[in-house]
Amino acid sequence: MKKAILLSFAMLAMTTVGMAQNTTKASEAKTVANEDGAKIEFESETIDYGTIENSSDGNREFTFTNTGTTPLVITNAKGSCGCTVPTWPKQAIAPGESSVIGVRYATDRTGSFSKSITLTSNAVNAPKKVIHIKGKVKPKPIEDKNI
Repeated sequence: MKKAILLSFAMLAMTTVGMAQNTTKASEAKTVANEDGAKIEFESETIDYGTIENSSDGNREFTFTNTGTTPLVITNAKGSCGCTVPTWPKQAIAPGESSVIGVRYATDRTGSFSKSITLTSNAVNAPKKVIHIKGKVKPKPIEDKNI
């Protein structure tokens, strides 16, 4: 009887160890699979306009690189409000290549601002990526009516 119990216990232990190894191999395979595909990496995820003049140039660019192994396709870019208008490359970005996301902020709006742009892509590291702009727009100069 003792032999049967010991034998059962040994079989259970070997089964458990075997399943643990299979689970480890499966998670390693997932990690390797996650490494394949397009990856988006930005030089900077935030652009600070600083303090700028009212109605000055509100155009800026975010530079990014596809550090993955397959072409990167950005399918959408959406500003957090109508005052933030993004533009993005419509063609696929090959592995190792760089491109830009353009953003235009409506600088006729006085005061501090902090806005976001949400990108949708096939990037395995960030299928939904949020980048940011911030700054402060000075008030319009007061016109002197005596002149």
